[in-house]
Amino acid sequence: MLTCLKASSQALRALVDANQLQPGGLTYNSTVKTMKVRAMLFHSNELGDELEVLKNEVSRLLNDKGEEMFDAAKTRADALADQIKGALSELGETLSEQEDHVEALIGERPIVAMASAFALGVAIGFMLRRH
Repeated sequence: MLTCLKASSQALRALVDANQLQPGGLTYNSTVKTMKVRAMLFHSNELGDELEVLKNEVSRLLNDKGEEMFDAAKTRADALADQIKGALSELGETLSEQEDHVEALIGERPIVAMASAFALGVAIGFMLRRH
């Protein structure tokens, strides 16, 4: 930006000096106005280029950060999935062990198991009827 301003001020000085040396040249005010218009066009082109570069850099940075966040989230999700799978496999093993134990209890005392199931069903029925 400073280079752009220096270049336009040097060009303005050159035009002013050239007009002062040439008889019948443009007046200082018209030269200044012409230079301001040229400087504005020059600045707008350079600003457009700078904005394009800035836009590309921001886009690249956002994509990089987005990819990093996605990778971190994916890693955490994979770790959590592994923990859940481990917990479910432990639960499955525990339930299979307990299933064998329950089958053995029911096999030893089938009448007590039937009476317990009936009593549990009646209790649940009373609780549901109240609500």
